[in-house]
Amino acid sequence: MSTESAAEESRTEEGPGAEEGPGAEEGPGADGASGLEGSSDAAGATEEVSEVADGAAAAEGAQLSEAEAELAAQRELRERIDQRKAEKDGPIAAGGKLSGTAADLLAAVRAVESGEKPVRRPVAEPPAPRRAEPTPTQAPARPAPAAPVASAAPPAEAVAAVRAVLDQGGAPEALAERAVGVLGEGAEHRLREDPWQLLRVTGVRPDHADGFALALLGADCGPGDERRGRALTGWLLEQAAVAGHTALDAGLLTSALAQRSVPDPEAAVESAVAEGEVLVFEDALDTVAALGQEGGTTQDGEEDEEGEGRPVRVLFGLERYALAEESLADGLARVINSAPKEDGCPPDAWSAAAAQVKGSASELIRAVGEHSLVLHTGGELARRSEPEALLAAAAGLGLRVCGLAHTPEGRARLDRGLNGEGPAKGTVATVGGLLAGTEGPGRDADGAPAVDLLVVLDAPQLDVESAAMLVESLPDGARLVLSGDPGLLWSAGAGRVFADVLAAKVCPQIVSRTPDPGPIGELVSGIGIGELNQVEAPDKEVVIVPARDPGEAVHRTVQLVADSIPRAFAIPAESAQVITTGQGGPAGTRALNTALKERLNPGPGRFGGFDPGDRIVHTPSAHRTVTGRVVGADAQGLRLECDGTAVVVPKERVESSVRHAWALTAQEALGRTWPAVVAVLPGDAAQSLTRAWVYSAFSRATRHLSVVHGVEGALPHAVAEIPAKPRTTRLERLLRTQVPSPGTG
Repeated sequence: MSTESAAEESRTEEGPGAEEGPGAEEGPGADGASGLEGSSDAAGATEEVSEVADGAAAAEGAQLSEAEAELAAQRELRERIDQRKAEKDGPIAAGGKLSGTAADLLAAVRAVESGEKPVRRPVAEPPAPRRAEPTPTQAPARPAPAAPVASAAPPAEAVAAVRAVLDQGGAPEALAERAVGVLGEGAEHRLREDPWQLLRVTGVRPDHADGFALALLGADCGPGDERRGRALTGWLLEQAAVAGHTALDAGLLTSALAQRSVPDPEAAVESAVAEGEVLVFEDALDTVAALGQEGGTTQDGEEDEEGEGRPVRVLFGLERYALAEESLADGLARVINSAPKEDGCPPDAWSAAAAQVKGSASELIRAVGEHSLVLHTGGELARRSEPEALLAAAAGLGLRVCGLAHTPEGRARLDRGLNGEGPAKGTVATVGGLLAGTEGPGRDADGAPAVDLLVVLDAPQLDVESAAMLVESLPDGARLVLSGDPGLLWSAGAGRVFADVLAAKVCPQIVSRTPDPGPIGELVSGIGIGELNQVEAPDKEVVIVPARDPGEAVHRTVQLVADSIPRAFAIPAESAQVITTGQGGPAGTRALNTALKERLNPGPGRFGGFDPGDRIVHTPSAHRTVTGRVVGADAQGLRLECDGTAVVVPKERVESSVRHAWALTAQEALGRTWPAVVAVLPGDAAQSLTRAWVYSAFSRATRHLSVVHGVEGALPHAVAEIPAKPRTTRLERLLRTQVPSPGTG
């Protein structure tokens, strides 16, 4: 590992800084109260609401899109989940010895259940353990995937009525269509009766909604308004989901409400539960040690067999994520308990196939022959070669196989490894494409994917909703393999699916022993176990470039990408990727992309800030990104080329779904690799570093890694002491309830 001095990097001007963009939206625990209290002027309070409009949200066109197909598939899944959930038993009946806030909240829930307050939906208990019959049974008919349909524009009369309300409250009229889409029929009346319902529209913040309410209600509203407390409770849980949580501890939730000037946070949560907008869960913890690891608020719960109280944790969550986690636990239990399809394979066929390969690949094939759900972990090389060997072996046994990746690049790489030589052995697709019904195998008579073995690569990127849809779609008897590196960042969406299934220990786990090669592989392997080691890099595969401040970090990054790496390693600038810790800040993606564009593809940005040849990242739907280049623009919109596919982004969606991509966040870079990577660690990033971030960013490089280093001791500290940002989820416990661990009965 070598270090370059500051004097060596002096041939380019310092990249122009971009103004610091806003940070991530406030989540629970953020400082600052809302702007409602003490406001004397509604106009001042509502002025900021115009910032969330982000341009007019135009009506959806008639042209079908992959995102619309995916949304249709999601609607179909949720209908099936709702139907199944309606058949489940009633509310949780635990918590007889709770005290304090937890007791008050659970008492409120029981009051709701007894009819003292209106409620739309009772709190569902975790599903009881279930075992399938030893012999396969006929699966119930599955509806065929919903065909993609164009999103219908809301009725013009409803939009006009809402626009009038927004105008009266000083909110931008451009929110009207989105508000009707979220609030549905009668949106105008709902906003007049409860102006804080505006918080349900994406992008609206509490101070925006407070100003809107003040303009409509005047002296009739205040910080303690029950409607405000309910709306803020839901908004905080939505923001927690953006940060990856599927539920929040009671103490964290009430503390966050108090910080937003809600005078009685417990009453606000009780009201949200009573109205069915929030669900409450009571998780019994096994030991006091587990309590400390969970980090949640706990109380004494029900008595155990010896009469001693068990610690419990009270959580609150939105129905959307509760349904997804429970559906996923149900689906995984079904996979585990279903007898796998053999399609005429001899009993020893899997063992014979395993004997044809060596090492961890042999263990993986043998485990899949004996179990319906298998987890596979390993580094970059292992997660390419070993699943490919499994898919090829299963195809050789006559099974219908399919491999899934999260990015088009990953899909192409898997296709080359599986089908590159000789006849095609199996189907490959992206997760999003399979869920949307636009990629992957055909469907069977029941509407399920026609597969006997499904292998999902980069499984840590599965969020709980995507995972629930994926598992729900599997036919009975299909085998499922989740392959991933537990050291990588978790999903962009809510949940930590792969980590929870690993922790539940309900199925075999094959840990690969295949190491990643070279100095970069050695460095990354050490980071994975919490060690930042010096590695021998005779050909400068790993270089440390010091930076005293964010401005110097930007300057050095441009120098590396535009000059040093192409000159020293013959890696062109278009094959080098910059990865940094966030989008905002003086060395975030915005500032770096501004400087890199000026050097690598200068232009006036006449197409909404873009020029032909610009590197971009496109987000066609939530938590899904593809990389590409700008080709041009016309009356239809911005024309892109993304992984060999022509894409047209309507002009009204460009600002919200297309960004420059010479620099990406580590989350956006997952599922992709580049010959050269420049990891930028400016001084202001010290507090946000984790081992998972460092591991994810550094492992994206295949030939050369430059680290622009300005965080001093924060880097080794993060690698050694901060594995990942914690997420609160329920999946692990639900799985343990559904499927006892091997050896427990």
